[in-house]
Amino acid sequence: MSERFQSTNNRREFMKIAGAASAMTAFAVPHVHAEEKEIDTIQVALVGCGGRGTGAAADSLNVPNGRTKLVAMADVFDHRLEGSHKALERTFQENKEKVDVPKERQFVGFDGYQKAMDCLKPGDVVILATPLAFRWVHYQYAIDKGLNVFMEKPVIADGPSAKKMIALAELADQKNIKSAVGLMVRHCRGRQELFDRIQNGEIGDIICMRAYRMHGPVASAFSTKKPEDKPEVMWQIERFHSFLWASGGCFSDFYIHQIDETSWMKNSWPVKAQALGGRHYRGDFVDQNFDTYAVEYTYDDGSKLFFDGRTMLNCRNDMSSVVHGSKGSAIVSTSGHTPGKVRTFKGQNQSRREVVWAYPQPEQNPYQLEWNDFIDAIRNDQPYNEVHRGVQASLVTSMGRMAAHTGQEVTYEQMLNCEQEFAPNVDKLTADGPAPVMPDADGKYPVPAPGQNRDVEYS
Repeated sequence: MSERFQSTNNRREFMKIAGAASAMTAFAVPHVHAEEKEIDTIQVALVGCGGRGTGAAADSLNVPNGRTKLVAMADVFDHRLEGSHKALERTFQENKEKVDVPKERQFVGFDGYQKAMDCLKPGDVVILATPLAFRWVHYQYAIDKGLNVFMEKPVIADGPSAKKMIALAELADQKNIKSAVGLMVRHCRGRQELFDRIQNGEIGDIICMRAYRMHGPVASAFSTKKPEDKPEVMWQIERFHSFLWASGGCFSDFYIHQIDETSWMKNSWPVKAQALGGRHYRGDFVDQNFDTYAVEYTYDDGSKLFFDGRTMLNCRNDMSSVVHGSKGSAIVSTSGHTPGKVRTFKGQNQSRREVVWAYPQPEQNPYQLEWNDFIDAIRNDQPYNEVHRGVQASLVTSMGRMAAHTGQEVTYEQMLNCEQEFAPNVDKLTADGPAPVMPDADGKYPVPAPGQNRDVEYS
């Protein structure tokens, strides 16, 4: 299930209609003129109308006193755009003015992202919720248009793309453009207080951390051979979790949250990683993912984060994060992203009798809080750029993935400077291809081969 829909029934309903996250789209149309709207309304355009994009759009329209309106949408799949639009209209049927996207502002195609952004004026907001491969292309256009940007995570899957995004983030700062990244746990008020307590020494020095994301298969991460009638590029975008160029695979797309939230509690990024992983039950699946991952991250003081990821049926499920300190321990995530139910303990057993502090329940929804904070920064013209941190979180995640895929120890600097670029010409990609990765004569795609490919993740 798309993470953006795990919090509320509305999100689950969106998912039924809109499907999984998708891609870009179309050219230039006239602005929605100021006289057609309230003068201080922030207009929003959605680029990528899958589950995450639809959820982000809903959250943008639910900001308290935010005075936001959705005016344009774009995707490469017309069924995704149509489903997303219907879901949003139904959700805001009692506030119809919130969703003002007639057919002439619905764009399908690879240049649709341009058409959607061209409907906005400087200072408005574009949501970038396509597969990450297109992030730098769309971010560049948004900066050129003077638009504030909310982008989904992860933001990169390789070193060359990281350097592009870092340069763009610096340009955004120069132009006073606000940029948000969908690592919504950072906006959870309970985790924020937990961070302060850990930094103030409540559990002592952090010795090690543990994080898990183990659950059953996710459909878009398990691809069979491409149907004869499907264009290769469109098939891979539709199944983006299956391909490293499009998403960083299930590792980058799913696991970034646990890796980011624990590193946040440590107030540091790991400097190196070693890892294990393998394909066990892929059967007829021809995607590029492993079934299991186990990563040991090392920080500069020698402390460790142990991360386990698994996508298998009939196995123990767990989606949690834990910090162990010299004087106690803490739970960062209990079961999923929200509610976190964060708490600290005087020992390592984490029994009820050892609880020192627990954040009061119920908690506010972090998916909504990240939008509240973002729009507040725009309204009050406060500095706001989460892209630098989003790149770091994405690089650290990619570092663990690469360690598993190559069988080598990989440092942060090696990941940043690795020359393997999964989609070097993504800005020129068309529906007719060729795709960034192509199948062999049997319809199989290159897969990671630890120990054989020592310097790149596949060849």
